[in-house]
Formats: sequence, C-alpha cells, structure tokens
Amino acid sequence: MLYLSQMLGNPVLDSNGEEIGRISDLAIQVGEVFPRITSLALLGPSKTPFMVSWRKYVASFEDGRITLNKPAMDIRFSYLQPDELLLARDLLNKQIVDTQGLKVVRVNDLKLSSSGRQLRLLGAEVGARGILRGLSPLAERAAVALTRALRHPLEEHIIAWNYMELVDRDLSNVKLSMSHKRLSELHPADVADILEQLNPHQRALVFDHLDKQQAAETFSELEDEFQANMIDDLSEHEAADLLAQMDPDDAADILGDLPYEKKEKLLWLMGVSDQRRIRSLLGYREKTAGGIMTPEFVAVPEEMSVGATIEYLRQLDEDHESVHYVYTLDSNGMLSGALSLRSLVLAAGDTSVFDLATRDLITARPEDDQEDVADAISKYDLLAMPVVDESGTLLGIVTIDDAMDVLEEEHSEDLQIVGAAGLGRDNEKQGLGSLLVWLARKELWFIVWAAAMLLVVLAGGFARLGGAILLAPFVLILADNVVAIAINDLLDHESRKAPRELLRVFGRNLALALATTAVVGLFFWALSGALHGGGLNIAPAQWDGEAIRIYGSHALQGAFLPTAVVAFVLFAASVLVNVYGRRRLDRDRDLSNTGVTLFAMLLALAIQLGLAWLLTPIAVA
Repeated sequence: MLYLSQMLGNPVLDSNGEEIGRISDLAIQVGEVFPRITSLALLGPSKTPFMVSWRKYVASFEDGRITLNKPAMDIRFSYLQPDELLLARDLLNKQIVDTQGLKVVRVNDLKLSSSGRQLRLLGAEVGARGILRGLSPLAERAAVALTRALRHPLEEHIIAWNYMELVDRDLSNVKLSMSHKRLSELHPADVADILEQLNPHQRALVFDHLDKQQAAETFSELEDEFQANMIDDLSEHEAADLLAQMDPDDAADILGDLPYEKKEKLLWLMGVSDQRRIRSLLGYREKTAGGIMTPEFVAVPEEMSVGATIEYLRQLDEDHESVHYVYTLDSNGMLSGALSLRSLVLAAGDTSVFDLATRDLITARPEDDQEDVADAISKYDLLAMPVVDESGTLLGIVTIDDAMDVLEEEHSEDLQIVGAAGLGRDNEKQGLGSLLVWLARKELWFIVWAAAMLLVVLAGGFARLGGAILLAPFVLILADNVVAIAINDLLDHESRKAPRELLRVFGRNLALALATTAVVGLFFWALSGALHGGGLNIAPAQWDGEAIRIYGSHALQGAFLPTAVVAFVLFAASVLVNVYGRRRLDRDRDLSNTGVTLFAMLLALAIQLGLAWLLTPIAVA
C-alpha cells in the first residue's frame, strides 16, 4: 500500500532517467467507487507547476518515484478537469464529514492502492498514524512497534472514499460515484449532529447545499444555541422562508426567543397561512402543553364516513404534520372522539367514523406542564395527545416526538444537576485522567481530610485541633450526604414548581438538623466523659497513659460542640443548594455536583476547625 505523504516531493523522471520535477499532487476522477489517479502534478525547474496525464505518460512508480514513458521534450502538459480533485490541495489536512460515523474528522493522510500502472484512492487516514507518518516514517514505525509491544496496537483509521464528504468545497456540480453517500442524503438529525461539530463558516457552507425541506428539518434538530447563531447569520428573507418550511411548533419555539422587532419582521415576511399558524402558538407560555403542541391535526365531523375521511386524508399537503389519529368533532365543533389510522383502513367505507372512535380520551389543557403531558403520553403509549380548551374545543396536539424531546430535555437537566453534563456523548473509553477525576469525586472527603490534616500538622496546630481534625471525616461525609439530599430535592419536579415546597423542605431539614445535632452532641459528650471527667484546665506534664486519656477528653470536649454546630448548619442551609441550583438551571447553566459538594465540605471544615480553635484555648504540652 502507498500513502500520499510517501509520494509528495519525490522525483519525477522522464524516459531518459533525467529528473524533470518533483511530485506536488495527484488528481483523481471522482465518478468511481474507488477513484483512479488521472493526473500527476509536479513542480519543474524554478518551482514551475505542471500537470500531465497519468494514463498517457506514467510508465512506472516504485518507492514513490515516478518514471514517465517519454523524454521531457515530447511531454504535453494538461489541465485539471471539472470532474477531478487534487488530493493534497482539496483533501489533505482538510476537514471532512464521515457520513458513516456521522462525525467531522481531519484528513491526516490518503491511502492509495496500486494495480499494474494504475493507482487508486482507497480512503482517508484520520488517525494518529497519519500524523506520525507525515512527520517521519521512522516515527510511525517506532510508535507501531511500541504499541504492539504494549499489546495495544496503533491501528489505522481509514474512511473509505464513498463515505467522505468535503466541507470546504462545493461538490454539488461534481458527478460522484453512484455509491457515494452525500451529506444531503442523511437523516436531518444526523446532519444536525454534524453541523454542530463545524465552525460557523463551514456550517453555513454545508447548510447552503441542502434543499429547502431538508434545511428546515435539519434546522429544527439543531440545539438552541446553534439555531440562534444561524438565524443571526441568515438574511431576513432567508430566515423567514426557513421558518415557514418548519413545523409550526418548532418555528414558534425559535421565534419566541428572538427580540420582539425581529420576530415581528420575520412573521410579516411569511405567508398569511404560515404566519397565522405560528402566531396561534406564540401566546402560550413556555414549557406548557400549548407551547409544544402543533395546530396541524386531522379532525372530521362525526357523521363523515370512512371512505370520505380517507379521501380527505389523500388531499393533505405532503409536508403536513404526521397523522397518528383522526379526531371527530360533534355538531358544536367540540372534540368527541379519536380513531387510529389502522381502524380507519380496516373498516368498511360506508361506516361512520364516530362508530369506530374511542370516546374516553386522555386530553391536556394548554396551560398544563409539558413534562406532565410527556409523562402521560409515555404512560399510556400514545402517539399524540389532544390539547383542548375549557369548552372542549380542539386546539392542537402534542405528538410523540415532541414528548420525547421534553423527556430528553428534563433528563439532560437532571444530568446537569448531578454534574454529569461533562460525560462523553458517545460513551467513549475514559483515560487515566478521567479515572482520577472519578476517584476524586467518589472519595472527595478523604482528599479534603488528608489535605487539612497535612496543613494542621505543618502549621503546628495538631495539639490544639487534634480532636477536631480526627472528627473531620464525620463532618465531611455528612456534608457529602447533605448535598446529595439537597440535589435529590432539586431533582424532584414538585420542589421546582412552588415556593411553598421550599418552605416544606426547609422545615424538614431543620428538624433533621436538630435531631442530628442532639445525637452528635450527646455521643461525643458521653465519649469524652468516659475518657476523663475533669475540666478543660488539666495539662499533663508528660505523655503517659493518663496524659493521653486526659488529652482525649480535652480534644473531644473541644471538638464535639463544633461538630454539632456544623451538623446543624449543614442541614439548615441545604435548602440554599436547591435555590441556587434552580437559579442556575433557569439561566440554562450547569450545576456541578462535585463543585457544590467541595464547597460544602470546605465550609463545614472551616466552621469546625475555627470553633475548635476558639473552644480549646490551652495547648497540651
């Protein structure tokens, strides 16, 4: 096998064996599954660029050196054709989209295959071996040998040509092979994932290659921050056209986050029907059933026949919201029932749809919380849930895909609360650094305690703070558990909805604080009394058994009260974690569980050691 990096810069000889230049690039014809090299680019004397036909002039290539079949005077130079790409110029060190792995990667080298005088492109090397090979073949061989000895061989990472899509060059007018998987042929959700990996310029280039419908579907799959950035980069007419192509509920969500003047301008540029559909949703509050419902549904009069209903469905626009159910309306236009498409297709044509409809419907009000609606859709295995007003008028439907988005959003928010937002989205293998971080999170109390112990000993304060520092593990573990309780309260949906729930949590924590303080205080007071019944003013002259017992009494009596105070403060103040966490999440910011726990541990330790220092004024000699 050959690699482009091994060929660049090597000599090009004519049939007489005279060097006429150095290889600067190779051109491929892109209309094949494995494109063949069609042209050779070389730098002649004085760095003059030339290009010659590979088929006409290349006689052989060995060790990266190319020999032509004619003398220099008989060679006719050519030009790059419209269906040709230059490997070094257009691919090497460029970003490409791996349409199989659905990710953006960098081309570190290109793998070639030889057959006789023909040379073909197999794919792109996107792994570490391509980087090492570009630096030095020796470096690659050394790394391969070392990793093989460690039983973790350094493998090649090759992406075949038919799974490669260029980012920085428009291939829309280039005839690729029939098997070539274009970016525009992927699912919109996959395209959105890829777009989020690109920089803004590249994102705009790829987005421009999509047709209007796929652009709209892809845009609705992007995360909010990318949607906002792309809306700002588009002209007002382009943005209005894009939003008009989207489902009304998705367009309303995007417009709802825009400034009032820009929102009104974009609505004004839309068609009347598109504007009406979107405006009907903008009046509802965020995170409610009305905010996520779509006004596109199929509703027919109760007396309509099955045959007439099927004919009505055939006349719907192709871009109509997915139809899961057909809803029936009574003579007053109120929702009276629903039937599935399966029931509709299997029934006789002259049957009334109302005879097939289910009357006991699960519905939502527009002001209902979106998470409650999503939970109900999941619980009852619904594909859509109708949203009705107080009179029973059908306003819209919440579809299963919107419900799944809500559940995913709530799940992501919960991960942010517990500090899991930094986990890899692809669950990639974690290295030594990640293992150390994991251990630090799991045994954070021990790390803090060891550091505090070291500082107290180095500062010469162990004689005065020995009891407190020995009891510090209890305080640190208590801080860890109190934060865990507070985080669980924050995960509780109800505790995030009403201020009175915070008062209930505070009252419960206050009771726990009093109970814990009493238990801790009695335990340590009894333990210190068992060691020695004397007062705090006894100072032993030497370290014998009696002195150690007396010192234990001093230390414990000087430490039990600070420990009890810390237990009270932790439980009583844990409700502040709930308030702080709620404010962070309302501002769409992560809440680090580890960070909050570390802060609580340091605060608890500072209070304990500070009080112990004040309450143990006599150092034991």
